[in-house]
Order: sequence, then C-alpha cells, then structure tokens
Amino acid sequence: MPDSDMSFWGWGYTEKFPDEAERDELATRMETMLGFPERPRLDPPTLSDVSIPESSVSVPDHLAGVCSTATEDRIRHTYGSGYRDLVRGFHGDFSSAPDVVAEPADGDEVRAVLDWATEAAIAVVPYGGGTSVVAGVECDPEGDGSGYAGVCSLDLREMDQVLEVDAHSRTARIQAGATGPEINDQLREHDLQLRHYPQSYEFSTLGGWIATRAGGHFATVYTHIDDFVENVRMLTPSGEFESRRLPASGAGPDPNRLVLGSEGALGVITEGWLRVQPRPSYRARATVRFSDFEAAVGATREIVQARLYPANCRLLDSREAMLNEVAMDGSHVLVLGFESVDHPVDDDLARALEIAEDHGGNVSGDPSYEGPHLDTDDAGDDRGEEAGEWRSAFFEAPYKFNAMVSLGVIAETFETAVTWDQFDTLHEQITEQVTEVMREECGAGFLSCRFTHVYPDGPAPYYTLLAPADVGRELEQWREIKATASDVIEEHGGTITHHHAVGRTHREWYEEESPDDFRDALQAAKARLDPAAIMNPGALLEER
Repeated sequence: MPDSDMSFWGWGYTEKFPDEAERDELATRMETMLGFPERPRLDPPTLSDVSIPESSVSVPDHLAGVCSTATEDRIRHTYGSGYRDLVRGFHGDFSSAPDVVAEPADGDEVRAVLDWATEAAIAVVPYGGGTSVVAGVECDPEGDGSGYAGVCSLDLREMDQVLEVDAHSRTARIQAGATGPEINDQLREHDLQLRHYPQSYEFSTLGGWIATRAGGHFATVYTHIDDFVENVRMLTPSGEFESRRLPASGAGPDPNRLVLGSEGALGVITEGWLRVQPRPSYRARATVRFSDFEAAVGATREIVQARLYPANCRLLDSREAMLNEVAMDGSHVLVLGFESVDHPVDDDLARALEIAEDHGGNVSGDPSYEGPHLDTDDAGDDRGEEAGEWRSAFFEAPYKFNAMVSLGVIAETFETAVTWDQFDTLHEQITEQVTEVMREECGAGFLSCRFTHVYPDGPAPYYTLLAPADVGRELEQWREIKATASDVIEEHGGTITHHHAVGRTHREWYEEESPDDFRDALQAAKARLDPAAIMNPGALLEER
C-alpha cells in the first residue's frame, strides 16, 4: 500500500480509524464497563495541521535520488507506534522530525548513505516498518541535536526481495526491508513460508525483527526470530559484517548474536538467510475455560513442561478475555493449537486437554482436527470459536489504541518473562502496584494479563493497561505508570522486555538487568564498527 493510505500519526491504515459512531460505542464501553469518567471525543489531525522545523541538512548530489527532505516524508518517519508516539502525533507535535529520509534500493546505496553520514556527523536511525513501541526509531527524543549535524531516518523498504531459496536445506536469503506479507507472498511459489507472526506482521520488516529480537506467533520452540536466523549481513560505518551460513556452530560466541538485538546501534542489517518451512499439513486446536487463574497457570506450566510443544498456548486472564470479547462470563481462557508438516497432532492435543481438565479446565466446544490440506492462511493462527476471535482481536488491537488516544485514554502494554517460581509474586505485585498508580494518577484503571509465550522454566506474561487521562497531561501520567511497572519487573526478577526491545524507553532498566562488563564490551564493539557513533545514538546503549 502507498504511504498515502497509511496514518501519518498512528497505527496502520487511515481508513481503519473508527468513525464517530464506533468511537461513541468504545467510549461508552470505557465508561460503563470500566467505570471511567465521561471521555472526550477528539478529532485526529490532518497533514495540513502539522508544521516541522526546516531541515538542517543539505543532501549531496550523488544521493539526491536516495534521500528526501520533503516535509511529508520527514513527518512520516518521526515516530514509532508506542503510546508516547501516538499521543504526540495525535496532537500534531512533530518537532523531532528527522532532517532527511534515505530510501536506498541496494547495499551500495546503503554504503553511500553511511559514508556521507559519517563524514558529515549525521546520526543514522534505521526505521524498519516504523512499528517500534520503545522509542527505537525516534530521531531526537530529548529535543536536542546531541552534537550531530542532523538526523537521517534510514528506510530499507525498497529492499524487499526474497533473493534465493534453497529448498533442499529449507532456507531462503531475504532482504531486510521485506514485510511479513511480502516474504510469504514470494515464498508461496516454493510452497514454503517464514512462520514468524508478530502482532506487527503486516507492517514490520525482517531487518526490524532481527534488530529487535522480535517475538512471533509460536508460543513454544520458535518463539523469537533468533530461532529462524541462519546467517546475517550487516553494513557498518567501518565495513561489512557477515556471518557464515551454518545450521549450527560451536566455534566461540555466535556472530549472529552480536547482530540479533543490536537495534541499529552497530550497523544496518541488509539481508540474511532464514530457516523456512512448508505450510503445516496437520492441525488440532481447542479452547479451555477455567474459573481459577492459578489453576489455569498450573495447567499451562504442566503442558509446556510435558514437552508437547504447542504452537499456540495463549492463556488469557478473565479481564483480557473480556477486553477482547472472547469470554464475557469471567472465565480465564487457554487457547491451544498444535501443528505439523508431517503427521497428525490429535494425540498431542488430547494429552494437553487431559492435563487441562486435571486442573479444573472445561473444554469449550469440540476439539478441531484437520488432516492434510493446503494452508492458504498467511497469518496461520488457530481458528474457530474463541481461538478465531482471539486471532482477529490480536491483529486488530493496535487500531483500538489509535481510538483510545482520541478518547483521552492511556492505552499501554508491557511484557516480561520470569521463572515459574517467581511468577506468582511478580504478577501479584504488578497487579497491586500498577493498579494503585493508575488510581493515583488517573482516578481509575484497568489491567489485564495474557501469556504470549511459555517455556519449560517460565512464562512470558503480557499486560495491557487502560486509564482515563487528563488531556494535556497524558505523557506525565504515562511516565509514572510505565516507571512503576518497570520497577516492579526489575525488583521481582523479570526481564524488562521479552520481545518489545530496549530502545530508549527501557534503557534505564536494561542497564540494571545486564552486566556492566557486558555493556562495556558491547560499547567496545560499537567503537570498532561505528567509530563516529552515528548509528542510532541513545537506543540500546548510552551515548558516549
């Protein structure tokens, strides 16, 4: 889709912003179901409402076909998709717009941009699909130039091709600017796909997934993009960094691991070899309802520790199930799905259901089993009853956040991972302290939880919070709530991020989580690869 069809301030397509009647209905739900005070109905901005500072950068002639200083291009590359981004964009504040937007079509043009930026002391911020929720693509978060002559937003979405397919090894070489649909559309002719489905699947890019260690659809085994990466190529200001293409290696620390999660601070990921697979021929799915959350957690833990490896193992607490209209009766809902390219998975589902029932779960409807078939569903999540409703809600949820901002509602998510023995305490403290700070700051609040991924040694709980905001004070209130949630996670042994990345938003807590010597070593690697420190300054690593 052309950029003109995309929202310049919020998530996704402009046409999907709800109309007045839909927003009235949503506001009524906030007021009646959640007890929020009457919400305002604010109108979204138009491009003509926005003004930005003049660019401080002069593009050299040899990059005139690659770089743009046009106002609309700069506006569209100012923010990611976090709550703070949506609020500022909705209110027309694009004062931190980049000075220039670069859209190279190949590696040579990427190299030319990096060489120019190094010589001219211009910060380079890889943009990906613009879906960062942790200020990972924001060009100037503190409102100053930090000693740089300007900021360049680097957009690789012209580099969107599957370049090679090795069907024998089931791998494919893919350019970093390709989005999820573009990748799978091209792999379809080989009867293969890259089964990685983050919530941003439609808009985010392969390079962004690798740079942020993005989590995907699979609840077990293939939980992160890491699990699909065979090799990676990154262009740095100092030269080219490329790992050898191998299925596995025990030869020292893994070079791929230096690139995975590097968040554009070391260089620009341009392509990689990824493990791909046929579409699954066999599926089995079911939904289980629980009246007790602790029992549902116990069932989930036993299922994953039994090594049954469900592709989908999403536990929604009753508030999450209600919010997404999956279950309105106070039930906690466990959505289970199994799949295989080789053999029926009925027995695996049957055993998982036995475990769930032993913990007091009730199977909702009849389990569904599928034999061999051609799967044409690119977003291959489980379908049928609650599972299908959850899948739809999953991909449509970010659009609701646009609407929430227009109603003066703080809408934020945060996630973590923690060992099973720590989860109960962590969950109790998050529920207690985040709810309390929402009441103090906003007068009310709503908090729900779901498991996005589960491991034998612990879950990855994902929290959604909603609170009535004072228009004009939203970001002040948000900071207090976000800091409280992050402090609780840090105090009780969780990671500051399971799959949303560090960016600038989480850096303070990342520095608490990671060893000092490790970050010093990472800074040394940055000094070697990016001696002028132009690459995404302030994201992941403290500026030095």
